Amino acid sequence: MNSDINDDIANKYLTFVLATEEYAIDILRVQEIKGWSKVTQIPNTPSYICGVINLRGTIVPIVDLRLRFNLDYQEYGSMTVVVVVNVISPNSKERIMGVVVDGVSDVYDVTETEIKPPPDFGSVISTEFVDGLATVSDKMVIVLDIDKLLNSDELAIIDGLSQG
Repeated sequence: MNSDINDDIANKYLTFVLATEEYAIDILRVQEIKGWSKVTQIPNTPSYICGVINLRGTIVPIVDLRLRFNLDYQEYGSMTVVVVVNVISPNSKERIMGVVVDGVSDVYDVTETEIKPPPDFGSVISTEFVDGLATVSDKMVIVLDIDKLLNSDELAIIDGLSQG
């Protein structure tokens, strides 16, 4: 198949806000969006892991993306939501996780050719979780690789939590 044709097929991305930036993840990975509710905290986990929730019988770890990205902590408000996502680990194991974001924005169609690689900042800024940058509706959106973001070594500690 001609790759030029594939590059023009748009994928849908859910966008959400953290601080003043807009981020996007593949909408096919989104299981649901729910309002913030109390979590069960787990001792000895990194500060960005809020805890776990029971979602219809599944124990779901919840990660605060503001804290994960070293942004200033912000009190959760009426716009704060948890985006429940399906994450695939390097060994193709699937798990459900939730990410706390300031608010959900929109769903955009973005083609592969519209996603530009992230700039190289050297070792100063890590872009390992960034798939690229896309311009949609005259604004820059940071496209995240949810699998890399939620499968890093630091999150290995919660692997056991999602198993029950």
